[in-house]
This record gives sequence, C-alpha cells and structure tokens, in this order.
Amino acid sequence: MSESPPLSPIRLHKALERIWGTGPGWQRLSAVNHTVLGKRFMLTAFVFFAIGGVLAMLIRAQLASPHAAFVGPEIYNQLFSMHGTLMMFLFAIPMLEGLAIYLLPKMLGARDMAFPRLTAYGYWCYLFGGIIIVASMLFGVAPNSGWFMYTPLSSQPYTPGINADIWLLGVTFVEISALSAAIEITVSILKLRAPGMALGRMPLFAWYMLVTAMMMVFGFPPLILGSILLELERAFGLPFFDPTRGGDALLWQHLFWLFGHPEVYIIFLPAAGALSTIIPVFAQRRIVGYHAIIAAIVALAFLSFGLWVHHMFTVGIPHLALAFFSAASALVAIPTAVQIFAWLATLAHGRPRFEVPMLYVMGFFLVFVIGGLTGVMLAMVPFDQQAHDSYFVVAHLHYVLVGGFVFPMLAAAYYWLPHVTGRQSVHRISVPAFWLIFIGFNLTFFMMHLTGLMGMPRRVYTYPSNFGWDWLNLLSSVSGFILTMGFALFAMDIVLHFRFGRRFRRNLWRAPTLDWAMPTRPTSYAFASLPTVTGHAEEADPDTLGPQLAGGQGYLGFVRKNRLETLGVDMTTGRVEHVAILPSPTYLPFISGALTTGVVLAMLFKFYIIALLFALATFASFLFWSREKGEREDCGPIAIGKGETAPPDAEVSGPSAYWAMVIGLAANGTGFAALLFGALYLWLVAPAWPPPQIVGPSLWLWLVLPALGLASLASRWAQGTNASGRDPRLQLSVGMGLDIAALIVLSLALAALPDPTAHAHMATMAALLGYSWLHAALGLFCGLNALLRYRWGYVSARRPLPLRLNLMWHDFTLVTGLLGVALILAMPGLIGALEAAR
Repeated sequence: MSESPPLSPIRLHKALERIWGTGPGWQRLSAVNHTVLGKRFMLTAFVFFAIGGVLAMLIRAQLASPHAAFVGPEIYNQLFSMHGTLMMFLFAIPMLEGLAIYLLPKMLGARDMAFPRLTAYGYWCYLFGGIIIVASMLFGVAPNSGWFMYTPLSSQPYTPGINADIWLLGVTFVEISALSAAIEITVSILKLRAPGMALGRMPLFAWYMLVTAMMMVFGFPPLILGSILLELERAFGLPFFDPTRGGDALLWQHLFWLFGHPEVYIIFLPAAGALSTIIPVFAQRRIVGYHAIIAAIVALAFLSFGLWVHHMFTVGIPHLALAFFSAASALVAIPTAVQIFAWLATLAHGRPRFEVPMLYVMGFFLVFVIGGLTGVMLAMVPFDQQAHDSYFVVAHLHYVLVGGFVFPMLAAAYYWLPHVTGRQSVHRISVPAFWLIFIGFNLTFFMMHLTGLMGMPRRVYTYPSNFGWDWLNLLSSVSGFILTMGFALFAMDIVLHFRFGRRFRRNLWRAPTLDWAMPTRPTSYAFASLPTVTGHAEEADPDTLGPQLAGGQGYLGFVRKNRLETLGVDMTTGRVEHVAILPSPTYLPFISGALTTGVVLAMLFKFYIIALLFALATFASFLFWSREKGEREDCGPIAIGKGETAPPDAEVSGPSAYWAMVIGLAANGTGFAALLFGALYLWLVAPAWPPPQIVGPSLWLWLVLPALGLASLASRWAQGTNASGRDPRLQLSVGMGLDIAALIVLSLALAALPDPTAHAHMATMAALLGYSWLHAALGLFCGLNALLRYRWGYVSARRPLPLRLNLMWHDFTLVTGLLGVALILAMPGLIGALEAAR
C-alpha cells in the first residue's frame, strides 16, 4: 500500500488535527488523546492535593495547643486518615501518571500512548473513585482507621460502619487506574518509540518511568489482594485477619507494606526522572553518569521489594529477620546516593542558570537528604523501636515525600508549564512562593522530629500541657499556615501565567530533548511526522528538527484512510517493526468507567445482585471496545515514508496488545503469589491452629484441573485451526462450553468446602478456589471476545491476536489452578507436619 501524496505543512496539520483532535463541548468526554488525559490527571491530582492540604490545616489547628476542642476524636480520626489517603493514593501516584502520559510520547518521538482508551478508562476510574472517597467526608463516614488501615482496628467489630469499606472499595477502584496506567506506560516505552531509539539511547525520564511502571505492576497487586480479603472478612465474615478463628492481623501489615514500601520509591523515581531532565538543561551540559544512573534505578527497584518489614520492627519479628531487613534498609541509600552525586556532578561541571525551576531543585537537595538521613536512622532497629509510631516518623515521611516528590514536581511545573500553555512564565510571585513553601515546610516538619524524640505519639487528637510539646506544636501549626500561603501563591502564579504569559513558539529553555521539538501548545498528534534517532535522545537538536518534522520530512508524514498511526519498534534496538493503528475518540471508556462505578457503589451498600448486573454490563461495554478497533482485511506491508514499509500491528507476532497481556498476567500472577503467601503464612504463624476441621479432597476438587485443562486445550485447538486457514468458531464455542463446565465444577468444589467463616484455613482454601472461578469466568469472556472478533472480520491466519490472547489467559488459569489445588491437597499434610514439629 503506497503512501498518500505529500501535503503542505498547513494542510498536513489540518488533516492530522481533524482525525486526532477532540471535539468541543460534550465531545470532550470522548477524549482518548494523551495530551488531554495527561493534563486531566495532573489537574485532578492537584485538586485532591488542595483538599488534602486543607485537611492538614485542620489537623494543625487542632494540635496548635494542648486540650484543644477544635474537632473531636472521631472527626480527627477521619481527618488524618483522609489526609494520608488523598496524598498517597489520589495525589502522588496520579500526578506522576499524568506527567508520564503527557510527556512520554513527546520525549520518545511517538504520537500517542499504546492504549489511549485504556488511559481514558483509567482516568474515569480515578476520578469517580476519588469522588466516592472525598464525598464520604460530607456524610461523616470517611475512613477513620488511618491511611494504612491496620487490622484489627479496621475490622468489623471495631469499625462497624461503612467507613473502612469506603477505603477498601474506593482505593481498590483507584488502583485499577494505577495498574492500567502501569501497563500502558510499560508497553508504550518498550514498543512506541522513534525509529532508531534503542534502549541505550532513551531519555533518562523514560528509564525512570519504565522502572516505576514495572514496580507498580509488581507492587500494587498485594494491596489489591489485601483490600479484597479484608472486605470479604468485613462483608461475609471470612476470618483472614481474625486471630480467634485462625487469622492473623499481621498478615494485613505484610500485604500492605509489600505495596507500601515500594510505593515510596514509585513516588520518588518519576520525580528523580524530572530532575534528571531539568538539571542538565540548566547546567547546560549532558547528565553525568547516564549508565550509572540507570544501574542505580534498577538496583533501587529490586532493593525496594525487600524492605517491607522495615515498617514492622516492633511487631515481634525474629531477630535474624530484623538484622536482614535493617541492613537492606540501610543499603538502599547507596543507589539513591549515586543519583544525587550524578546530579551534583552535572551542576559542578556545567554552567548553571539559576532560574525558578532550579530554586525547587536546590530545595529538593536539602529537604530530601535530611529525609534520607532520618530514614537511615529508622533503619537501625534500636532507634526505630524508640521512635516508632512517634512524630519523628511523621517528620521523616514528609521530608522524604515532600522533598522527594513535591519539590521536584514544582520544579517540573515551572519547567514544563510553558510547554503545556505555549506561554512564558511571568515569575512575578514565583520566588516569594518558593521561599514561603521552603521555610514553611522546614519549620513545620523539622519541629516534629523534636516532638517525636520527646515522646509525642502520632494519631493523637490532643495532648497534655506538661510534656514540653506545646511551643513545638504551636510553631509547627503556624508554620503550616505559612506553607499553605506559599502554595496559594504558587496557584496564583499559575493563574498569572495563563493570563499574562507571553506566547512563544518552541524550545523556551534551549533543551536538547524531543519534547521541545514541537510547537507549543502541542498539537493533539504531537509530531506531524516522526523523527529518526541516530544518536542519544538527550542530544537532539529541537530547533533544527522541529521545522523538518512539521514539514512532513520524517516517518508517517501523511494521512491514510483517516487512521491514527504511529510506529512500533523492536524493544531493544528501536528498529521499526510495525505500524500501530490507534483508536479514535470514543465515549466507551467513560461509559465503562461509569458502569464500574456502579459496581463499586452497589458493593459498598451491599446490593450484590445489582453489583453483579453492573459487572456484566461493564464487560458487555468492553466487547463494544473490541468491535471498534482493528483491520478487517490482510494488508501486508504498508508505506511508512522514506521509501520504507512495515506491516500493521495486527499482522505481527509481538504487537502492543500481546505485551500488555504478558505484563497484565505478571501483575495477576503477583496477586496470586501474594494469596499463596497469605495461605502459607497463616498455616505457619497464625494462632488458633490447627483448625477444628481440615479441608480434605473432594470429588469435585479432583475434577477442577481436568476441567481447566480441557478449556485450555480447546483454546489451543482454536488457535491451531485458525493458523491453518480454517474457521475456528466451532473450537471457540467448544472452549466456551468447557469454560462453563469448569465454572460448574469449581462452584461445586466451593460448595463442598466446610463453612469458610469458621476458620481461616477454610477461608483461604475458598479464596484459592474463588480465584480460579473468577479466572474461568474471565476465560469465558476472552473466548466470547475472540469469537465475536472473528465474526466481525478482525481475525485471520495472519491476524490471530485475539486467539493468542485467549490461549494465554486459559494457560494462566490452568497454571494458577494447578498451584491452588496442589496447595489445598497438600495442606492436611502440612498441618500434620507442623503439629508434629511442635
């Protein structure tokens, strides 16, 4: 297929904007463009940040003096719980997602992310989930057990209302957005880059986001699993965390901090990526230690998953484990120091320009280093046992997160805001805003180190007047309002920027990265034609390259059949592999997000039949997604410009959707591994074992694996039939029938179990079978999707992707079912062996 005749730059721009742009008015709900959605994520996150800041001021007003009665204990519990929840789940993670979604295609020389509709769906899940959580404050039922929801405080006997359910369901809903963004970011970085951009040529920001996204893939599933298990305990009485029935409250801490400690680095790394982009621009030289920084990022990611017990030093962990996790907690300072010294060396060997973004960079160095030093102090077990649960920990956490995320994000705001708006910053009140934020923050939180060392516990709503905490708390409260004034000035500065900033065309900061090689404000299609990268991506020449790309001199500098096209490349070399064809604006993500919200609300109010109906409607909406995307005929290689051709994504072996399934199954497998860990942890550690009744093998349990195996074989049969050029609909129908049979067998196996509310042993066995039941049901959906895709003409021997995805899901279901059933069958022997050893 030949390319269209070349267009003039103006006509090319109009043609691309017509098919890539989002319409006005209600059509904005159909937006799937990365520029629009990235800005929405960041703006929404800033709104939640402002709400969290107001809650912080209410907390400081209460603590300004001893025996204060500004708010009562119940409201105070809701205030600090909501403050932490908003800042961690509704501000920090979505803000970094929004920055990545906005910047990555522009930095990588692509036109959009790999799955624009998934990005849009993730945004609506985030927005609706955040509204549910925030709205709970208006009705006085906000979460009140802390942002980490420790059991047994968050269990039904001690939090009988829906406060904890709002956190469990709302945060899990928001985590859908986070996981979808993680998959989107990972695949986009690996597959959608400019031709020639090998991994070793990528901008450091892309490396930071790649590692961050992979950490999210493996870090978030344990929290999602823990939230589901705790909600099952609260709603149906399954005693996973009840020590009187074989559960253990510490299991929640393990599952939470398996997520929680990596999240600290998930929050820090994107901010560090922004610093690694900003500092070389203002130092006017390339970053020092590019490869050393990449090694440090990867090392930090691996180490972060071995530190979760760092938060549990006082709960009775064995001494050998304490020594190991203490050493690992101190060791993590090394890769962090590598990055800091690389940034300092870059500044030392350059000719720094100290403009407003650099003020926040300097603030970062001071604040974050203090937070890191106090972190090393808390890594030492004797000190941690003294400072644990005191205001010293509150101070440390804020120095790390505000220093390691907020200050870099403020630097990034001043650096990239001209890119977003096409206007130069005014800077009338930028410097005063910085000093108010910097001074207010340090006076607020440095004092908390002292109150913590003097013994003040956190999460108390009042305190006596004879402990010497009075003046420190008063100073922290007054300084907190100074900090708030600084952020108010920052917000006013942004308004002035939009109102009075002078327009400019491109590359305000004389930066060497591709994101500045486009006109500002950026167009919906990012690049009129795609660049070729022959050197390092951080050594581009945007001033020369920009006009060439705008004139259509790169790849895909034309419009073909009104399709939204960008290039997919080999993951390591950057060699062109295929043409990725992306979806047009559609309302389907909004509809699916609204239906998913119905599921969450129905479960919150215990209307489970209605929740099931909403879930079925949600999956039905996903089938409509499937109908809108794809090619109905075999195309073969098509022109991409410069005399080259490449096949469309549907006709290659490793398109973006394939890798999305691989990464999605990795996340799913992490959740399943956490479930196996929970079952074995309770067997080994929990009190009230052995159980009064042990789950033995039933006939239906023995039939689970044959049922899942036959469904997997049918999926393989369908793929082989399609590969030979024959119609696979019969095989797909047989596979769906076997999925239904597997669901029946699993339902009967579940019914044959003893009462799962009687003991955690029965509850964990029910959870393992329930996991397989859910995946068999989703396998039925995958088979139906493949069948409909074939009927609609999207599948052929050269376009087998739906059948491959169907087979991958069924194979995964079979493997996890095998492991789950094996543990159920082995558990009686394990219980007997443990009792004999005791």
